Amino acid sequence: MIEPHAPAPPGSPPSWGGPCGPEAPARLPVRPAVGRFLVLAGVFVCAACGLVYELELVALASYLIGDSVTQASVVLSVMVFAMGLGSLAAKRLRGLAAAGFGALEAALALVGGSSAMLLYAVFAWTGGWGGLWADGPRVLLVAFSLAIGVLIGAEVPLLMELIQRVRRQDPGGAVADLFAADYVGALVGGLAFPFVLLPFLGQLTGALLTGTVNAVVGAALVLGLFRRDLSRRARWLLLTANALVLALLGTATVLADDFERAARHAVYGQDVRVAVHTDVQEVVLTGDTDGRPLDLFLDGRLRVRAGEERRYHEALVHPAMNGPHARVLILGGGDGLAAREVLRHRGVRRVDVVELDPALARLARHDPGLSALNEHVYGDPRVRLVTGDAFHRLRSTPSATYDVVISDLPDPGLTASTKLYSQEFYGLLRRVLAPDGRLAVHAGPVAARPRAFWTVDATLRAAGLPAVAYRVGARDPGSAPGTDRAAAGLRAPRDWGFLLAARTAPAPRLDPAAPRPRSLTPGALARDARDAARTRVPGLPPSTLVHPRY
Repeated sequence: MIEPHAPAPPGSPPSWGGPCGPEAPARLPVRPAVGRFLVLAGVFVCAACGLVYELELVALASYLIGDSVTQASVVLSVMVFAMGLGSLAAKRLRGLAAAGFGALEAALALVGGSSAMLLYAVFAWTGGWGGLWADGPRVLLVAFSLAIGVLIGAEVPLLMELIQRVRRQDPGGAVADLFAADYVGALVGGLAFPFVLLPFLGQLTGALLTGTVNAVVGAALVLGLFRRDLSRRARWLLLTANALVLALLGTATVLADDFERAARHAVYGQDVRVAVHTDVQEVVLTGDTDGRPLDLFLDGRLRVRAGEERRYHEALVHPAMNGPHARVLILGGGDGLAAREVLRHRGVRRVDVVELDPALARLARHDPGLSALNEHVYGDPRVRLVTGDAFHRLRSTPSATYDVVISDLPDPGLTASTKLYSQEFYGLLRRVLAPDGRLAVHAGPVAARPRAFWTVDATLRAAGLPAVAYRVGARDPGSAPGTDRAAAGLRAPRDWGFLLAARTAPAPRLDPAAPRPRSLTPGALARDARDAARTRVPGLPPSTLVHPRY
């Protein structure tokens, strides 16, 4: 075996470890063992940053576009494919491994660090992107996934080359060391994103800080450890490029809060009163000043519009209250508006509200506009708030506990809600219902997504809860729950669809002894049921936890 510094035989081409040629051993300012450790430490940090970029794209795309499973699949599959392309492309840079890696990290830091801000900027200021808003963010998402994937994929061959130039070892051992550092770094990045970066820094600042760390480590590794392998011009170019990248990322970090406020105003209008990132979602309240109606947005989707929400909540609650209703369970509904309608009925002794986001319930209790809209229901001793996951709550609830269950949950098309529209979930609801109890389910818009709506109906029937459907039209297109303001007027849902279920198929009627709803009459309810029945999609299979159909 030829030692790394042994001269090659006369007349032969330079060997891998010869003193001349692009693959000659690196001239390090430290001992080889220390140099090898520093390269593996760089691998660790770069892997952590790379995974943060991936998770950032998934999180932001899920917020802007919805359907987290689809967005995660798009990002990860495109990025893995692009990593293969990057590895192939990096073969041409092996002879300039140090300079190539330095340029690569500067580009990755800039693209990955700025990706969240650019995606959010497009969402906020371009709106429908020429009326094709549904396709716009996906195009940009794929473009970022490709670019970041190519750059991450090109890291591995170059880092492998640098490790071997520091100290020659068998290829299998070098690969094992490289991937061990890479995988441990990915673990740290994957844990840091949800537990440190997202809650403490937010999506924008977290991505920018990650890019800054990426640029600093890449520049320090190349300019500090491999500077003797670079020409004077190459050193100055890398130094200038990294200084420019750091200046851009630093400036963006300083301006991140102002940018977010401006972008939020571009999305929601200038009358944003409350904007908070809770542990569960982004909650934004607008209006309720100068005569403007109050709007409540959850993760960018309009959930409540004062003046319009009453039609929704009256239609959801009042048909289910025609019968025994002393004990009522509300799933979701942390805004208190469904509870407001429940308390209009005499004979209600207990209302349990199960809400995943305690911050939303606190806002509904203390915000002057929202608490006035829900008529201060959380001050009523009959209302009890339980924070947590509805599925977990139902599993620990005794049988026949409730006379009425109101499912005021987001549309089933949202991935986070899918399990709450499953056969298993409705089986739990059937168990906690009294024998003559009734269940009202918000099942999304009928006209826009009839297949999803009637899948909820099929799922209820499979769980032993036959249902009758009805729908209520929205006066203001774009005011239906789940609609984001950017999409209003383009493909906004124009109705709300509901299913009234029980062990025996119930009839959608109003309680004659209860106060008459302002926007719902017995004749209108019967007509709404006939309208919904005409949209039926037959033969749909139920949705389950292991085979979601939405």
